[in-house]
Amino acid sequence: MTSAHNTTPQYPFTAVVGMDDLRLALLLNAVSPAVGGVLVRGEKGTAKSTAVRALSALMPTVDVITGCRFACAPAAPDPGCPDGPHEAGPSEDRPTRMVELPVGASEDRLVGALDIERALSEGVKAFEPGLLADAHRGVLYVDEVNLLHDHLVDLLLDAAAMGASYVEREGVSVRHAARFLLVGTMNPEEGELRPQLLDRFGLTVEVAASREPDQRVAVVRRRLAYDADPAGFAARWAAEEAELRARIAAARALLPSVELGDAALRQIAATCAAFEVDGMRADIVMARTATALAAWAGRTKVLEEDVRQAALLALPHRRRRNPFDAPGLDEDKLDQTLEEFGGPDGDDDPEPDGPDGGPDGPGEGPDGGPDGGGQPPQDSGQQGVPEQAPPPGPEADPGAPDPADADAPEQPAEQPAAGSGGQRPAVGAAEPFKTRRLDVPGLGEGADGRRSRARTAHGRTTGSRRPQGALGKLHLAATVQAAAPHQRARGRSGPGLVVRRDDLREAVREGREGNLVLFVVDASGSMAARQRMSAVKGAVLSLLLDAYQRRDKVGLITFRGKGAELALPPTSSVEAGAARLEKLPTGGRTPLSEGLLRAHEVLRVERMRDASRRPLLVVVTDGRATGGPDPVVRAGRAARLLAGEGVASVVVDCESGPVRLGLAGELAGELQGTAVTLDELRADSVSALVRTVQGSRTTQGNRTVHGNRKAA
Repeated sequence: MTSAHNTTPQYPFTAVVGMDDLRLALLLNAVSPAVGGVLVRGEKGTAKSTAVRALSALMPTVDVITGCRFACAPAAPDPGCPDGPHEAGPSEDRPTRMVELPVGASEDRLVGALDIERALSEGVKAFEPGLLADAHRGVLYVDEVNLLHDHLVDLLLDAAAMGASYVEREGVSVRHAARFLLVGTMNPEEGELRPQLLDRFGLTVEVAASREPDQRVAVVRRRLAYDADPAGFAARWAAEEAELRARIAAARALLPSVELGDAALRQIAATCAAFEVDGMRADIVMARTATALAAWAGRTKVLEEDVRQAALLALPHRRRRNPFDAPGLDEDKLDQTLEEFGGPDGDDDPEPDGPDGGPDGPGEGPDGGPDGGGQPPQDSGQQGVPEQAPPPGPEADPGAPDPADADAPEQPAEQPAAGSGGQRPAVGAAEPFKTRRLDVPGLGEGADGRRSRARTAHGRTTGSRRPQGALGKLHLAATVQAAAPHQRARGRSGPGLVVRRDDLREAVREGREGNLVLFVVDASGSMAARQRMSAVKGAVLSLLLDAYQRRDKVGLITFRGKGAELALPPTSSVEAGAARLEKLPTGGRTPLSEGLLRAHEVLRVERMRDASRRPLLVVVTDGRATGGPDPVVRAGRAARLLAGEGVASVVVDCESGPVRLGLAGELAGELQGTAVTLDELRADSVSALVRTVQGSRTTQGNRTVHGNRKAA
């Protein structure tokens, strides 16, 4: 798991082409680990991992007590070290470790494991350190950190907050120090991070492949040279690596002498307040970053330019209010704030820059990276929340013929452009709201999440069983109960208990799983005619936000005109879903059956990819079916096909007005699901509360999708 055992030389840090922000953020953490790590966001193939791994060769060596598995420093050993207590003895210098945490790692692999069998039968506290122990005083690198299981994220949060790791097993506990530099990489297309973990990264940078041909040529040429002869390539960059290593050491030595004046501190506080970031961690990280920037530039005083650069690195990921907000800062607003709150300390003439003439460091060159910089750009789907549409106007009589279903123009404001074939401009979404929790009935076994009940490795204990492979969570009471009848046969006559392996029982736990939430959205003229699409988009946006919070995968199918389109294949990126929703056109007939059949096909494919992730079908429609031959009959057959395969469904009824046809309710009956109106979808609506109370008095069918009985 560490680079120390890799015989192939790492790609040199100084050979990385361009990516100034990424290199600067990594170097600032090498100068001052207190900055708190780096989160690297970017499309695939942009050398994120290559740059991070190259950092380990630049880090200073650490002095450790010989034989200590927890990297205790001889000058200040950890008094609670499991290998201690340490007395004066031999020590050794070793390279800083770069420990990689795989996305699929187990809890025991991360925090370490106790040998429960020896602890119970022999009373021996045998502890095998995990990756957190290996990373102490080093770098913990998590590739694809946004795909990490929630329970591992919780453990990382605890260790990062306390600087220590705790392992508890039925009264047997071990604690050891775990202070590390946390570096993560992620592709935003695959989903966002939980806000709690996002805030733990000191800095964040966005990377993308260069669009300039000459710069991409430089990237490819260097990568090919490295692949052909790694040792020779590394040797050619050895002098630059040594120079950069010396500069890091000089900046570290200068860091304690850097002065953070009152004016700079006032600018930091004003900037954090202006961008409305939560808590005080941003202020502290900005102060540490600005100080490290000054030391890196060879100065002993923090200037306004340091504060500005620190804000660009430390604030973008902290100002996001929801997963649909685009990352980044308004630089005009930043400059205005710095100018407004600049003081006497900020008016001094800047001191000369460092050895390379600026804070960006060595190796400046064209944008790109050594790891496949020639990859084509990918659409990350990062869009802001669409603007709220104006309030809908008076609605037509739902019982009257709908001219929009015949592709006829309705109102001047919604006339299609020439050549659009009846397609109307996309409308904005209404403001998102907190939705009721919709879940899949029964007990699943999917990936950890926060939606439906499931058997998981974490959660409340519901029973016990014999271990299937390695022992997981010990069920102590069940183990004692299994061992008790055999004590006389095992020669035990006094107090105590003889426990053997056959007696061990592990806990069976129940928690929550994430599901595949597949949205099937009616974008036909019958929806646009009543000017309801703004409210419909707001509801789907709200459900997308709920899916993000519950760690679901999402997919989006739209139907209008003559067919259905898979607008968003199932993905963990709800940002991409919001972006597709924003651009959703409307108009034409209502091929409801095509939408349902397309959903059936998508679910069939996804079931082959991941059979344990259960689907939840959310159909957003008024229930009309007007497209194709025998549209109503075909829609009913398609609905019964989904119901026959046990797909849990909910129909969001978008029909409104004084007279309603109730077609969405009939569709829900065919799907063997339930129907909720847009108003009932809100977690705090009065009608939703009444429906929940009424639902509690009736017996639900096994296939009914249940709303949460309390605020989600």
